Amino acid sequence: MTLQSRFFALTYDRQMTKVEKAGLRAYREGLLAGAAGQVLEIGAGTGSNLRFYGPAVESLTLTEPEIPMLRRLQRKAGEQAPAATVLRAPAEDLPFEDDCFDVAVSTLVLCGVDDQPRALRELRRVLRPGGQLLFIEHVRATDSHLARSQDRMNGINRFVVGCDCNRPTLDSIGDAGFTVTRVEHTTMPKVPKFASPVIVGSARVPVPAAAPSLDTQLSGGNRS
Repeated sequence: MTLQSRFFALTYDRQMTKVEKAGLRAYREGLLAGAAGQVLEIGAGTGSNLRFYGPAVESLTLTEPEIPMLRRLQRKAGEQAPAATVLRAPAEDLPFEDDCFDVAVSTLVLCGVDDQPRALRELRRVLRPGGQLLFIEHVRATDSHLARSQDRMNGINRFVVGCDCNRPTLDSIGDAGFTVTRVEHTTMPKVPKFASPVIVGSARVPVPAAAPSLDTQLSGGNRS
């Protein structure tokens, strides 16, 4: 536990107040309206999403790797979602069996994980076939001038808030084996311009094609 991580956890909600009020809260609410069944949220931070989970959520599991954030998450979950399970775990090494969740949620997390491809592979692993990934994430700007600005500022941004704002996260979601079903390219309000490009959307784990039944195979074989 570092002094920086403790300070970040202590001030996070205060730093995000204007951003949340200016539009991020509405993005969270709209996104999580689609959460149902067995739900996993990675990097749950201080619990900013908790108020937006509805009655269709049958169980909620929250993970957070940083101890100072985890302590705040546990307190807020105790108040707003007492039935939720809260665990300390990094997104790159989730302590769950394969195919055990219906929905996974990642909001402003994939920009900060140490190994984004591995984290996405883990999310795909723990989601059932047909399972859904809901995301709000920083991305590399499509405008080349702004993208260069992101590259220049990324080191400072990583040091101050632990975020690589210039990652090709949408491409990484597809590379991990997800099928993107909805995506909105937008901007986060009340933040520096280089950190403003975000995507809001959903992706699914493909459902394997059904193997032909024995009757079908025999029927096909009798045609010759």
